[in-house]
Amino acid sequence: MIKEVFKQLMKDKFAKAALIVLAIIYLALFFADFLAPYTKDFSDRTMAYVPPSKIFVIDERGKISRPYTYNYVRSFDEENLRITYDFDRSKKHYLKFFGKGEPYKFLGIIPMERHLVTTDKDGRLFLLGTDINGRDVFSRLLFGGRISMTIGFLALFVLFPIGLLYGGIAGYFGGIVDTLMMRFAEAVMSIPSFYLLIILASILPSGMTSVQRFMLIVIILALIGWAGFARVVRGMVLSIKNQEFVQAAKSIGASRLRIIVKHILPQTASFVIVAMTLSVPSYILSESGLSFLGLGIQQPDASWGNMLKEAQEYTNIIYRPWLLTPGFLIFVAVLAFNLIGDTIRDVLDPKSKVR
Repeated sequence: MIKEVFKQLMKDKFAKAALIVLAIIYLALFFADFLAPYTKDFSDRTMAYVPPSKIFVIDERGKISRPYTYNYVRSFDEENLRITYDFDRSKKHYLKFFGKGEPYKFLGIIPMERHLVTTDKDGRLFLLGTDINGRDVFSRLLFGGRISMTIGFLALFVLFPIGLLYGGIAGYFGGIVDTLMMRFAEAVMSIPSFYLLIILASILPSGMTSVQRFMLIVIILALIGWAGFARVVRGMVLSIKNQEFVQAAKSIGASRLRIIVKHILPQTASFVIVAMTLSVPSYILSESGLSFLGLGIQQPDASWGNMLKEAQEYTNIIYRPWLLTPGFLIFVAVLAFNLIGDTIRDVLDPKSKVR
């Protein structure tokens, strides 16, 4: 089934493009330490809100040169009452590919100093400019994406086993058990999830590390999202439990739990795959929304949500558009997941195959 789904995804040009985009994003996030010119803790306060560095390949004499850049010099425009940045053309800073830069640990284990692109010790290379604290936006996009793009999958690993088992038990036993379990699930579904997230996130202890806060957000997202999924699984189990292969399993003495886990729930695999694919974008948006409101991942740690928070000021939108890059990446990632989910749903839907 997985092979067939993959073939169909490759045939659909939009789904294929979405797969390529997501593959590029996740590869970039995996090699973030190597691709980023600076480490996640880098900060140069004298370089606040510096525009993206310009890369030159033609020198002042009009000849082709090794790629180089200039540092920025900050000055104050008294006429417009704002800070401006101009090139310091007194010294060229040549780009170094696979050169030594700030030391880091690849995947948190292997000590390394090599970066894909960097510059000399005195130079500054800001491919997407800097934020208010003089931190490289490009580097923070890579490190912040690790949180924003993985939180959805981690939440699914908690949510789907709970929803599958809960819905399977309710549908298989039926009667009073089904009634009580579904009423509880409906009570959970009636809770306004985003407001609950805001309340729970706001009462978390202020001394928590970002890792602890990250894991709590994952658990919160999972515990409020399982009910709707369990309800759909329960409906599917009701239609499956009277089929012949289930009756055969009963006749040979298989336990009820074994029948549910081994025989009934695997029949819901097509729905589960589609539901998982379409659920990831909602969790990406939830984390981004919480971090944007200051209730998710906290500074100085990065996520696309808290990076986008700086762009809420109209002056930053007008004069520093590079701060909107996290929002663009969120849009691209969510769109790609939705395109893939829609295509998988069409592939696994028998009615669409007939059409």
